[in-house]
Amino acid sequence: MKLNKGKSSDTMEADLTPMIDIVFQLVAFFMVLVNFSQAEQDARVQLPKSALAIPPEESQEQPLTIQLAKMPDSNAFKALVGGDEIEIGKPLESILMRERRAFGHSNRKPQDVTVIVRAHKEVETGKVQEVITMCQYQEFERFRLRVEEEQ
Repeated sequence: MKLNKGKSSDTMEADLTPMIDIVFQLVAFFMVLVNFSQAEQDARVQLPKSALAIPPEESQEQPLTIQLAKMPDSNAFKALVGGDEIEIGKPLESILMRERRAFGHSNRKPQDVTVIVRAHKEVETGKVQEVITMCQYQEFERFRLRVEEEQ
């Protein structure tokens, strides 16, 4: 490396381009990560309040989230699974079969998958039970019901 002894500089400047590039990549990564966690929640689902609500002790690895949302134009409820808005019944059964196959392709048994059920506060208990029964027919065994913690 050749140094110019004729020119002496009192200040040294660092090239900040790589640092700015890394910061930009980190910001983009966290924005994508936040968007995925918000995809599991829908504004149409208003959770019931409970004073007994306790956060889960263990974190679920890639859970299956089923939301029962109230449709704004009627008193009907639909299931939201992976971005699909479907009727509770035969259409939901086919979606659950699809999800079971998808977990099978990633070498996960349905018995090991946690199913998170987020039901609107006005959904009848029978509808929630119907969804859980459909999941059980597809061999899902672990369930978590979400409620809003009452302060």
